[in-house]
Amino acid sequence: MQLARYQQAALKTLQPPTPDTDPVLVPLLGLVGEVGSVAAAYKKRMRDGTTTGRQQLREELGDVLWYIATLAHRLDLDLEDVAAASLEKAKDRWRVTPEPERVHFDADYPHHEQLPRRTTVTFTPTPAENDRTVVVLTREDGTPAGDPLTSASHIEDDYRFHDAFHLAHAAVLGWSPVTRFLLERKRRSRPGVDEAEDGGRAIAIEEGVSALVFTYATRHDFFEGTRHVDHELLDTIDQMTAHLEVNVLRTADWERAIMTGYDVWRQLRKHNGGTVELDLDNQTLTFIEP
Repeated sequence: MQLARYQQAALKTLQPPTPDTDPVLVPLLGLVGEVGSVAAAYKKRMRDGTTTGRQQLREELGDVLWYIATLAHRLDLDLEDVAAASLEKAKDRWRVTPEPERVHFDADYPHHEQLPRRTTVTFTPTPAENDRTVVVLTREDGTPAGDPLTSASHIEDDYRFHDAFHLAHAAVLGWSPVTRFLLERKRRSRPGVDEAEDGGRAIAIEEGVSALVFTYATRHDFFEGTRHVDHELLDTIDQMTAHLEVNVLRTADWERAIMTGYDVWRQLRKHNGGTVELDLDNQTLTFIEP
């Protein structure tokens, strides 16, 4: 049965609300109750250690579906539209096969304005003034990449290695205004793109993403032993970057970029620096064992 037909049929059995009752309240509370009934039915099935109860589960799930259909109606929503949006969200969140074609945001730019398809960057902790230790980044040719970094915190949390996150964005997403700045690959041949996509605001947004994820990561063991992050965090990143070219990618791509960056960051932290290899074609960022 099509969802639209089901919703229309369900509405024929929906009782009109009383004048002093919120019309949304009954189907909303009914949905909550029926979800609990499904859990209770499955609990009994587990407790009894049998495969019986399938009929009861079907009935309870049917009640859930009825309340969803009527609640959607009360909220002026079409059930088929709700279902379609749900599938799109799932496709955005979880990778599907075949893999989408690799996106190169700079494919039609001069070679010197393209992110290097393969290169190395070295993180070197270096003594500095006032008994500080800074991390100096150097490119493959030995020239410095950006300014020396500290963790910029009262507590040493090794955020000084955080450029690994930007390099992971470049490797996995093909996007990173910060990496373009560090490797001097800004797209200056098109001033509008250089300003909007590679300029200060875009850099600040990517730095904000890096700081936001790091705050989350500190409460989750820096993703040691896990490969997923909360959807709410990915949704926030999606909103922060909605006006930038990277918005064509999925939240699943962001999750992979985050995990790639933290895999390398943990190695840099463990070894107190080192060299990483950036490979855009294979979408990898690899720590090179010393």
